[in-house]
Amino acid sequence: MYMEKRVLMTGNEAIAEGAIQAGCRFYAGYPITPQNELIAYMAAHMAGAGGIFIQAESELAAINMVFGASAAGARAMTSSSSPGISLKQEGISYIAGAELPAVIVNIVRGGPGLGNIAPAQSDYFQATKGGGHGDYHCIVLAPSSVQECYTIMQRAFELADTYRTPVMVLGDGILGQMMEPVLVRSPKSVVRSCVLPTMDYGLSTKPWALTGCKDREPRVVKSFYLEEGALEKFNLKLQKKYRLIQAKEQQAECMCVDDATVVIVAYGTLARVAQSAVDRLRKNAKKVGLIRPITLWPFPQAILQSIVARRKKATFLVAEMSYGQMVEDVRLAVEGKTRVEFLGRSGGGVVTEEEIIKKIKPYV
Repeated sequence: MYMEKRVLMTGNEAIAEGAIQAGCRFYAGYPITPQNELIAYMAAHMAGAGGIFIQAESELAAINMVFGASAAGARAMTSSSSPGISLKQEGISYIAGAELPAVIVNIVRGGPGLGNIAPAQSDYFQATKGGGHGDYHCIVLAPSSVQECYTIMQRAFELADTYRTPVMVLGDGILGQMMEPVLVRSPKSVVRSCVLPTMDYGLSTKPWALTGCKDREPRVVKSFYLEEGALEKFNLKLQKKYRLIQAKEQQAECMCVDDATVVIVAYGTLARVAQSAVDRLRKNAKKVGLIRPITLWPFPQAILQSIVARRKKATFLVAEMSYGQMVEDVRLAVEGKTRVEFLGRSGGGVVTEEEIIKKIKPYV
C-alpha cells in the first residue's frame, strides 16, 4: 500500500528521499557545499527507515564504507560535490573493478581546485570517462528538475543492481539548492532492514554478496588479478557489459526536433534554460528543438544519429556550464556529418536564455 503527497523540497532533499524510497539502507558521506541538505536529510531520516547513516571522517572513508556495505548486499550510497568526488575516485574504481552496485551523487560546484560553491557542469569528463584508474565506466544520470531528482533515484539503484556497477547522479548547485513541489509516493510501512538479500526491490537474490558462508560455498569480491592474463580476461568481460549498457540504456528527452533546423543539446539545469529559449524562438516561427540527455553515459548518440539521418543540414548547438566537455560526445555521435556549435560558461557562470538565442540567430 502506498500513499502520495506533494511536498516542497530542495533537489538535495528530493534525492535523499528518493534514495530511501528506492531501498537505500546504507549511506556514508562527508559535508561539503552545495550538497549539505542531502547529507542532513539522510542523517535525519535513515534510522526511521531502518537504515544506517554514517558521517565519515573523510570522503575517502565514505566511499570505502560504501564499498564494504555494497559487498555485504546493501543498497549503498554516498554523495558529495566536485572536490569531494575527486577524493572518492580511487574507491569508485575499486567498486567498478569488484563489480559492485553503488550510487554516487555529485552536486557539481565550480572548479578546478577548491573553486567556489556556485553551480557548474565541469565534472562531465570525470563522471562519464571514468575519473579513476583503469578501463571502467559509471552509468551517469542527469536529472533536470526537483521532481526528477526524486524519481531518478529508483532507476539509479535498479541500474546499479542490474549491471553490478557504480551509478553516478550528476546535478549542480542550482538543482541541489532550488525548491519545487515534489509528488512523493511512499509505502505506508517501511521495511526495517539494511541487508537487501532479505528484501525484494526487483532482484530477489544477490548470489555474489558476502553474507556469511555457514551454509554455502565461500564467495570472493575483489578487483585484484595477479595471474598472467587474468586481468585482461576480466577487462574483456567488463567491456562486454559496457557494450550491453550502451545498447540498452541510452535515454534522452526530445522536444520539437522533428522539423528543427537547429537542435540544442543541453542537460540538467541548463536544459531548462534551453527549453525557455526554444519556446521563445518557436513563438517567432523559428524551427528550433532540444535534446536533453538523461543518460550522460551511455551517451544517447543513437538519438542524435537518427536526427542527422533525417535532417542532414540540421545544426547542433551544445550548451554547457563548462568550457566544452559534452560537446565532444556530440561531435563523436554526428561523425562530422553536420555542424556542431558550442556555447559554454563555467566557474559559476550560467549560460542565459538570451545568450542561447543570440548564438542561434545566424542558423535559423
